[in-house]
Amino acid sequence: MANLGAFFHRARDREPGPQIMAAAHGRVNLIGEHTDYHQGFVLPMPIPQRTIVTVRRRTDYLVRASSNAVVPGVSEYELGDEARGAGWIDYVQGVTYMLARTGRSVSGFDVTIESGVPPGAGVSSSAALTVALLRALRIMCRLEIGDLEIAQLAQKVETDFIGAPIGIMDQMSCSLGHPDEALFIDTRSLHYERITWPSRISVIVISSGVVHAHAGGEYGVRRRESFAAASLLGVRWLRDATTGMLAGTRLPDPLDRRARHVITENQRVLDAVEALRDRDAERLGELFNASHRSMRDDYETSTPEIDAMVEIAQADDDI
Repeated sequence: MANLGAFFHRARDREPGPQIMAAAHGRVNLIGEHTDYHQGFVLPMPIPQRTIVTVRRRTDYLVRASSNAVVPGVSEYELGDEARGAGWIDYVQGVTYMLARTGRSVSGFDVTIESGVPPGAGVSSSAALTVALLRALRIMCRLEIGDLEIAQLAQKVETDFIGAPIGIMDQMSCSLGHPDEALFIDTRSLHYERITWPSRISVIVISSGVVHAHAGGEYGVRRRESFAAASLLGVRWLRDATTGMLAGTRLPDPLDRRARHVITENQRVLDAVEALRDRDAERLGELFNASHRSMRDDYETSTPEIDAMVEIAQADDDI
């Protein structure tokens, strides 16, 4: 971290003033996979790992950023000249771009980013970064932005600037989630409810080691397939489809399986919330297992590594 210390030492020489720190946790999604971009239900939960950003106001329009998650050095750009394609700093550029687009005035600043949220591990490293930075700039520039709007702006960083066609679950979880609580979200109304996690049920999060990205690959393919299925069922969002509609319409394979996953996954989230309220660990486990089978067989988003981990966990009587 010596390079980060030297970076702020230089910033201190140029512009005296307090440093402002803010943080956001990563998240794991308990159940509700690939439902948020169909305005469905999700049930994420924060993880202990978090991203911490430290900002200091500048007197010019320059933004200089350094991160412990990338090679040592400082990346920079000028406010108003944000342009996608510069690498990891695109997430910083996206934040200032969206603030300007929504009429918020931001000065130049220096920022260091210290992230304990592993990138590409499916635990929302990019959402943790953008939410943490928005929180810090809210303080530095005295912006009137609530936590829900921070989530909405962070989502637009990814959809409108980065170009990743994602839902809003990650950003809402990182902005609104509390440790030791699950966050039940209706992604259509954006209504959310914090549910205290039962102390007798342990959550164990294990990395599969498989790296993924939202901006391309199978994520984009599945999203397109699911919306094609919705169109054939006569709805805009699979949130509005039912198993009866699916049974009465002969969809081609694999669109029938894509639709079945989203439709049944939405119901599983509702059932999981009830099981959680009832502290019914056995029922919750059954729903988690059914969710995995659906992702593996109907949505085909699982991997051999994840399947093997699930099999090992299911064979362990202590889990």
